[in-house]
Amino acid sequence: MNESPATIRLYGMVNDSIVDGQGYRFAVFTQGCPHHCEGCHNPESHDPAGGTVYTLDEVEKRFSGNPLLDGITLSGGEPFMQPAACAELARRAHGKGLTVWTFTGGLLENHQATAKDDPAVKALLEETDVLVDGPFLLSQRSLDLLYCGSKNQRIIDMNKTRQAGTVVLWQPPEW
Repeated sequence: MNESPATIRLYGMVNDSIVDGQGYRFAVFTQGCPHHCEGCHNPESHDPAGGTVYTLDEVEKRFSGNPLLDGITLSGGEPFMQPAACAELARRAHGKGLTVWTFTGGLLENHQATAKDDPAVKALLEETDVLVDGPFLLSQRSLDLLYCGSKNQRIIDMNKTRQAGTVVLWQPPEW
């Protein structure tokens, strides 16, 4: 992606999602995805030249205007195709007391390896509270899963993972 860090190319935004992470969320669907998962629910987001370019200020204004939000969700497409812009949105969300969930078709371990040489990927991982990783696999699809589409995907508590130095899966709060 060739946009400057002041902009981001998006497939779309949803102001009031309850399916893209815990709580009431503002969902940001990035444009561009290299995974092309069979059965993807956003296949129109795959073309990195598609979608619409927004300034980060425009996106921030959209999620800042809703006092009911628990957080923002970065989804796709593939957020790690635009890591600098996504990391900046996440930083801004954290500055407003919001949580950040990031959905990726890649694996945490691969992003961690890339982060050693790519400060933008490192920043996005550091600004992510919960990471849902792994490609969507149609053969493992389940409608019974919370916040992910196939059984191979992991919901990783990134704050606990950073503290433990090993992957810690996110657990929903008990009601």
